Amino acid sequence: MTVSIHPSAIVDEGALIGEGSRVWHFVHVCGGARIGKNVSMGQNVFVGNQVTIGDNCKIQNNVSVYDNVHLEEGVFCGPSMVFTNVYNPRSLIERKNEYLETTVKKGATLGANCTVVCGITIGEYAFVGAGAVINKDVPAYALMVGVPAKQIGWMSEFGEQIDLPLAGQAEVICPHTGARYVLDGSKVTKA
Repeated sequence: MTVSIHPSAIVDEGALIGEGSRVWHFVHVCGGARIGKNVSMGQNVFVGNQVTIGDNCKIQNNVSVYDNVHLEEGVFCGPSMVFTNVYNPRSLIERKNEYLETTVKKGATLGANCTVVCGITIGEYAFVGAGAVINKDVPAYALMVGVPAKQIGWMSEFGEQIDLPLAGQAEVICPHTGARYVLDGSKVTKA
C-alpha cells in the first residue's frame, strides 16, 4: 500500500501521511500535520500544521482542519463542515497564541455544513446533524441537531438512532450488531 496524492494537491515537506491514505484534488496539507493510515481527504481540503488525524478518517470536500484540531480514529467530516480555532477572531488583532484545542473522539460523525466552535470535545461515536452549530462539549453517542445544537437522542456505533431517553436508567440492544447500550444518568456506554 502507498499514499495516493493527486497531482493538483500540495503536501508540504515534513507532513506525515499514513499508508493507504488518499489525497484528492486541490488538497493542501501543511508540513506539521500528522495523518494516520487509510484517511481520505476529498477535494479542496486544508490541513493545518498543528493537526492530528487518526486512522480511517474521512474528510469530505471543502473542509478546513485548522491548527489545534485533533481527530481520533474513524471520524467522519461531512462536506463543507467547519472547524474554528479562535473563539473571538478579529482581522486587526493577532490571536495565533490563543488557539483553542478541539478534539473529536473515535467514530464521531460531523454532518454536512455543521460548525464546531473551538475549545470543545465531541465524544466517541457522537453524531452531529447537518447544519448544526456545536458550541459546547458533546457526550459520547449523543445525537445533536440545531442552532445552537441540542441533544435529541442517542446513536449506536452502527450509525442509527437507538431508543433511549435523554436521561435516566435504561438499556437497549442494537438490532444490527447485537451490542448493548446502557444509559446511566445522562451518560451512555456500550456494555
